[in-house]
Amino acid sequence: MTKARLGFIGAGWWATANHMPLLQKRDDVELVAVCRLGKTQLQQVKDQFGFRFATESAAELVNQPGLDAVVVTSPHTLHHEHARLALEKGLHVMCEKPMCTRGDQARELVRLAQANNLHLLVPYGWHYKPFVQQAKRWLDDGAVGQIQYVLCHMASPIRDLLTHGHFQAERVSGQAGGVLFQPDPKTWSDPAVAGGGYGHAQLSHSTGMLFMLTGLMPQSVYAAMTTAGAKVDLYDALSVRFEGGAIGTVSGAGTVPPRGTAQYQVDLRIFGSDGLLMLDCERARLELRRHDGRLERLDLEPDAGAYSCEGPPHNFVDLVLGKTNVNWAPGAAAMRSVMLLDAAYRSAASGQVEAIAS
Repeated sequence: MTKARLGFIGAGWWATANHMPLLQKRDDVELVAVCRLGKTQLQQVKDQFGFRFATESAAELVNQPGLDAVVVTSPHTLHHEHARLALEKGLHVMCEKPMCTRGDQARELVRLAQANNLHLLVPYGWHYKPFVQQAKRWLDDGAVGQIQYVLCHMASPIRDLLTHGHFQAERVSGQAGGVLFQPDPKTWSDPAVAGGGYGHAQLSHSTGMLFMLTGLMPQSVYAAMTTAGAKVDLYDALSVRFEGGAIGTVSGAGTVPPRGTAQYQVDLRIFGSDGLLMLDCERARLELRRHDGRLERLDLEPDAGAYSCEGPPHNFVDLVLGKTNVNWAPGAAAMRSVMLLDAAYRSAASGQVEAIAS
């Protein structure tokens, strides 16, 4: 295979501002087919990025001859349906986060990908930072010993988006191209379309990183969420038990005051029997401290943790073409994030601890 022949299901703000501009520049990628609602907007995307075929039907897209892979960037609650359509047709899938909104659906997607020997990648941009990958190597080498407690925090400047659907996409750093469309307010602030608020919109990033780094499996969760006047959650506080005995806290806030370029907080602290790993994207820190006195700290540039999402689309194409076998944002980690967040929303509604099926 000399070129990866790609289809897109969903072609809104992020797909047209990041994924398509990046992939259009590669000489080993052919943008074959695109699907979105709205005939005028669909034609705009087809013309701007040179797709051969355009349709408003996802089922019609996955039946186009010659496709190798599909990128799913539709609204959250449609991810499962669209990714499943592609996997069942034998197509590799890159599916935007959250991979879906229900734990059983996430497990189905991972099973389908594994059963059909297909790549399933969720574009978590921070996973491609060299210092995040170094953290993964340390943890894989057992640098903190048996994991016993984790702290996972994220905060973002998206209050207006979650509350009113107002957002200036031009202000977001880390996108590869210009802005063809503004974000659809319903996909962020309407629970019927988004499936939830800050949890699905942003904690999917930090929890995806947590599960990629640690390999933990969530077992149960007690969650409290508040909307602060919005229709979806702006604040999330989760107390989690993991299989094997570890416990942890996961927190989120969608109300960081914006100042110029958006500032995101992503802070993970992983405590184990032999030591502690601290990873902070906002303040660009990676530090390993062990009980035997070993101390390692990376010397990072101040902007080393700034968000960008160039890595995942390139990683996906390289996987499809067989240029690498390393998936830095695997569906299995995204599945665990979905399982946790699904149970967290159920817990916030019930006021009870909710079990997570393994």
